[in-house]
Amino acid sequence: MGPDMATAAAAAARAPQTTSRPLRAWQQAALAQYEEASPKDFLVTATPGAGKTTFALTLAARLLARREVARVVVVAPTDHLRLQWAEAADAMGIVLDPNLTNAVGPVRAGTQGYVTTYAQVAGKPMLHAARATAVKSLVILDEVHHAGDGLSWGEAVEEAYGMAARRLCLTGTPFRTKPDERIPFVRYEEDTFEGEAGGLVSRADYTYGYKEALADNVVRPVVFAAYTGTSRWRNSAGEVVAASLSDAGTKSVEMQAWRTALDPKGQWVPHVIAAMDDRITHLREEGGMPDAAGLILASDQDDARDYAKIVRRVTGKSPELILSDDPKASKKIEKFATGSARIAVCVRMISEGVDVPRAAVLAWMTSYRTPLFFAQAVGRVVRSRASHESATVFLPAVRPLLSLAASMEEQRNHVMPPPRSQPDEELEALDLPPREPREGELKQWEALEADARFAHVLHGGTAHTGEGSGGSGGGIAVAAPEEEDFLGIPGLLTPEQTASLLAKRDDELRLRIAASHRNDADDFMVVEDHPDEDDTGRSWRDAAELRREINRLVNRVAARTAQPQAVVHTQLRQSVPGPPSASASVDVLRARRERLRTML
Repeated sequence: MGPDMATAAAAAARAPQTTSRPLRAWQQAALAQYEEASPKDFLVTATPGAGKTTFALTLAARLLARREVARVVVVAPTDHLRLQWAEAADAMGIVLDPNLTNAVGPVRAGTQGYVTTYAQVAGKPMLHAARATAVKSLVILDEVHHAGDGLSWGEAVEEAYGMAARRLCLTGTPFRTKPDERIPFVRYEEDTFEGEAGGLVSRADYTYGYKEALADNVVRPVVFAAYTGTSRWRNSAGEVVAASLSDAGTKSVEMQAWRTALDPKGQWVPHVIAAMDDRITHLREEGGMPDAAGLILASDQDDARDYAKIVRRVTGKSPELILSDDPKASKKIEKFATGSARIAVCVRMISEGVDVPRAAVLAWMTSYRTPLFFAQAVGRVVRSRASHESATVFLPAVRPLLSLAASMEEQRNHVMPPPRSQPDEELEALDLPPREPREGELKQWEALEADARFAHVLHGGTAHTGEGSGGSGGGIAVAAPEEEDFLGIPGLLTPEQTASLLAKRDDELRLRIAASHRNDADDFMVVEDHPDEDDTGRSWRDAAELRREINRLVNRVAARTAQPQAVVHTQLRQSVPGPPSASASVDVLRARRERLRTML
């Protein structure tokens, strides 16, 4: 027996005894299916948080112990996941080197294999082919859809591992590819997504979905909180356009309204961050999760940095900023996972694979909207530690995300029956959807402003807005504050009560954000004694637009309440004191506009 075989056999003999926890039912079933067929290729699709790593390493330990393979090679998407895989393998008695570079030829003595990345494989595919064929090897392709991130990556993976003895492919959700693009070692079937035929979807040998994991208490139930708002932007023709996120009309207008809402200069982002912070506070103080944390997903690094500043301004606490080009990114993820920080802002560093069990809240502030990314990102907050825990995802109220959220809501409701119309009830969810802007699609485009307000709770295919669902209006009494299980599942409130509660909290958050903006404005005026003319001009135009919008809202409130417009104007000035609209500041006008919206 060669040194590699001897070392591998010795380590493998230890592995089964070092497994720290019993296998879950799905892991046992998948292993049984694998061992019965003993296939060369095997694709497992298991919902994020289900335990794909444990399954894969258990299989590796068994194959090593039976000497069916002598080496294990893991290919992961990121450097951080290399360390995570190596640590998990070490806990099971399998020594995998996470630091083996392309500059080193053979696998180091004393190890049973190594962990690499798709980028490294693409750098020297023939080197990895030599390592995988020097002895019989099991190659584990983690999040195998990354082999489709570029044609060269897919070709490199096929070149490197086409002759390997065994290949195990893992993914968190079925993934789609273009008709002319196939990821090596994956079987496909025809698929239609969003009504477009001709695509391909991966076909797994074993599937363990969110519905099954929820029934087994492996993952948390998810509540989707949808926030709408009015966005204003200047298009390439120089025209100022305004549209609501939840009622934008065409896909093009919806995309631009969504893009404007995510702009750090507007009010949508700080409002939703405040709602997210409110949720984290509740989980820590009343939800049985004293270490609860939240994640903010940004579209790019510039937005991530700006969002981090907004978190500091709104919450008073600095978040963990995790960027892919930061050499300390892995250490920051580890620090956040084990620390006490409330919020982390990132781009794609924690979109998949990274384990942060205490993260239970996600703010979707990214333009990504593919089913794969959605499932992987939501998967970061669904890993269950206790049966009472739930996850909350705050979303822009746009159609693309709504359809994805509704799919998860449907699966959840299949496992968790809807509540009956009585006070002691289970709380159900919120949902919504956007579309990713195409590169170069909008030129000379400028975001002007965006506000935010609670949209609805989606339950059983019905949107619950909170109107008429509290007090005498709807005949349903909202529970007292000490009895509210704020967005908890199982909870105490019906969907109607949940919507009413969210709407109420939304009003409070709006006042809090308005105060934050006023304080920022005061600070600015102290530092900058002489604002330039351009800023003055913009303020003048903003005030004119706000006055027009206030008049329109007053007309709507008057029509709805059957009161004269003059009465509504008087009530408005009592609620938001200040001079008449003609001479009121932009801040006062904005506060009056928000007050009118709460009256509708």
